Amino acid sequence: MSVEYSCVQIRPVREEDRHAVMELASQLAEGVAEWRDPEAVVEAARQWLAGFFTPTREQPGAVFVAIAEGEVVGVVSVNTHKHFTGPVEAYIGELAVAPHAVRMGLGRRLLSTAEDWARQQGLRHLTLETAAGNTTARRFYAAAGYREEAIRFTRVLD
Repeated sequence: MSVEYSCVQIRPVREEDRHAVMELASQLAEGVAEWRDPEAVVEAARQWLAGFFTPTREQPGAVFVAIAEGEVVGVVSVNTHKHFTGPVEAYIGELAVAPHAVRMGLGRRLLSTAEDWARQQGLRHLTLETAAGNTTARRFYAAAGYREEAIRFTRVLD
């Protein structure tokens, strides 16, 4: 069930957002392949996000949060990486919206903020990955104009 918010602000993450951001990371296990540990996926995301709360962080990227009525209801992290063909691109590591705040346009606003950040860095492409089984996210990204570029296959070995 979604809650209507009259005013939502998107801003860079702050130290006081840490707990709420770490809680939102649990949304990132949706659609994870059955042979992967969903808790390990969430923990990896939390560790990466935690790097943005350290005073001497070396990460060149950014994390933005959606704030509604004083509550963190969404998060997006964006960074750069080098594509195997050479160009540096922007890369969304995490995008999550609180379950009670879905389908209110927050995901699109966070995505747009990451796109703006990438443009400000002079980058031409913004890439991301999502689990093949996360059909909700795949439809969301396709509707936002993202196209599938690569398909990853995995075989579990005995």
